[in-house]
Amino acid sequence: HVQLVESGGASVQGGGSLRLSCTVSGSRHSTYSAGWFRQAPGKEREGVAVIPTGSDAYYGDSVKGRFTISRDNAKNTVYLQMNSLKPEDTAMYYCAAAEGRLSRFMSTQTWGYKYWGQGTQVTVS
Repeated sequence: HVQLVESGGASVQGGGSLRLSCTVSGSRHSTYSAGWFRQAPGKEREGVAVIPTGSDAYYGDSVKGRFTISRDNAKNTVYLQMNSLKPEDTAMYYCAAAEGRLSRFMSTQTWGYKYWGQGTQVTVS
């Protein structure tokens, strides 16, 4: 039973930084694709950053140059470093994982992921 546990969400002022963490447990597969998505009230869930493998990473246009996704496979943990935060970054952030390596297109889609965390709230004022 695969479980994803996020942490690191908080309330910060504009221009500040946060680092989100997502620990993946219970997977029987040695490789998995992972990503961060977010959902603001009244809006659809959108892709923020995805990392199908350790070397490939893709970002949503609104976060390019400010956010960085990374992973530590030894710790089964995926990180999202968020810098220069803006009020429009306010949302519930969700970690997602899928067994194996997703294609670039599939990795940016919510339907590409089978496993989801419970979410961690980020509020920027």
